[in-house]
Amino acid sequence: MRGRRAPSVASNPVFVGAVTVLVVVVAVLLAYQANQGLPFVPTFELKVDTPNAARLVVGNEVREGGFRVGQVAKIEPVAGRPRGAQLTLKLDRSATPIPRDSTIRIRPRSALGLKYVELVRGKSDEELVEGTTIATRANAVGPELDDFFAIFDEPTRENIDRNLDYFGTGLAGRGAAINRTLGATPQLFGDLPPVMRTLADPDTQLVRLLDETADVTRVLAPLSDTLARGFTGMADTFEALSRDPQALRDSIARSPGTLQQGIDDLPATRPFLVALAGISDEVRGTAGELRASLPAVNRALAAGTPVLRRTPEFTEDLEGTLRALRSLARSPTTDITLGGLTDTMRTLNPTLRWAGPHVTVCNYFTTMWTNLADHISDEDATGTVQRVQIKMAPLEQENSLLSFGATEPANADHIDPVQHALFGDAVQLHDQLYGASVDAQGNADCEVGQRGYLPRLAKNYPEKFHIVVDARTPGSQGPTFKGRPRIPEGQTFSPEPNGIAPPVNP
Repeated sequence: MRGRRAPSVASNPVFVGAVTVLVVVVAVLLAYQANQGLPFVPTFELKVDTPNAARLVVGNEVREGGFRVGQVAKIEPVAGRPRGAQLTLKLDRSATPIPRDSTIRIRPRSALGLKYVELVRGKSDEELVEGTTIATRANAVGPELDDFFAIFDEPTRENIDRNLDYFGTGLAGRGAAINRTLGATPQLFGDLPPVMRTLADPDTQLVRLLDETADVTRVLAPLSDTLARGFTGMADTFEALSRDPQALRDSIARSPGTLQQGIDDLPATRPFLVALAGISDEVRGTAGELRASLPAVNRALAAGTPVLRRTPEFTEDLEGTLRALRSLARSPTTDITLGGLTDTMRTLNPTLRWAGPHVTVCNYFTTMWTNLADHISDEDATGTVQRVQIKMAPLEQENSLLSFGATEPANADHIDPVQHALFGDAVQLHDQLYGASVDAQGNADCEVGQRGYLPRLAKNYPEKFHIVVDARTPGSQGPTFKGRPRIPEGQTFSPEPNGIAPPVNP
């Protein structure tokens, strides 16, 4: 009789279970360490000093020519530099050797803030040794999306409003002139090449004309304040004359008598002229400066003379352009097009008056872009996704948000105590549309994002419904953190999206 064979170790359940647990632990450990480089894989360490970390995080990729060659292993501040940072890069050995004149750039991977480090390989015959520190310049870090939208600060937005107002006023009532301009534009473009060839001809000496004009401007620059005051004074004088046309006509009618009086009195000015001749020596210095400037002015005039000789030819070509403009103005489709544009602006203006305070007062547009990078920042296999958590309504609740054929609004009172303890008011109907930005007086009432969680706001519904459907929350919510207390001065606005003629902020 043969003896019983000893059981194999591989058939022992305890041994098989221990081996399985060990394999799982090793796999989890390798998966966890994958973001920081796989163990036992040789790497090449390189350090980079940057002006700032540019929102890099540990684990960001290092790429060369679009291919991954490593990752960021560590980010540390640089002593003595307020925003400086030192990056420790672990590169694959396949990327070595690296030339000594190679450079590093921090590039955006997406428009939402994700970054990567780009290795730009140089051409030097010398190689970098492991642990070498590379210093980057300020242009190694590109501008951020936040920096671009930061240009739309409060003064910029106010100036944009003024420009739109000025441009609209400048175009109002000039439809016929615009029609003629559009009609003559094709003819103008057809006649433009010979004009450009004339200007490009060396005999025209256009470059010399521009140089001499620059000299004239340089000479007049020290007198810019005096000239500005002179134009301001003339503007005030002409404004005063335009206020009383009859007084101007009376002055012109009396001019002959005034001139005759001057003829009679001019002999008495001879002593003054003698005294003026005595101080002529004092103005010789000024005359000397003028003498030095005259050659430049003479050269400018000499360069402009040939150009003026060709002006009649240009004027003849311009005649066709003006005829084309007249044809466009007489075309019936032009008036129809401009009328449609007018209707479009008339329809769009009420919407802009209601939506404008959401930007100029509550600053919602800038806030949306500021928070967008954080909102879409959860990583997945293909990039990033929104940070969203959906709470499902309990199926046992009557007329819940998931009910088909509901007969009443989703009401928090319909949840039993156990469901209410689990879900709270998550299935309560909240539907406040057209949130306000200002009240009827133009004061800030930025409701969006500042209401809190209201238990009930439904004026025309029975008391049993704990729902929030009224468009306006009672009281004034005030401005947002970066908003302003009221409408900018002079801006028209509408507190309701109804197209009614808006008030004007005094």
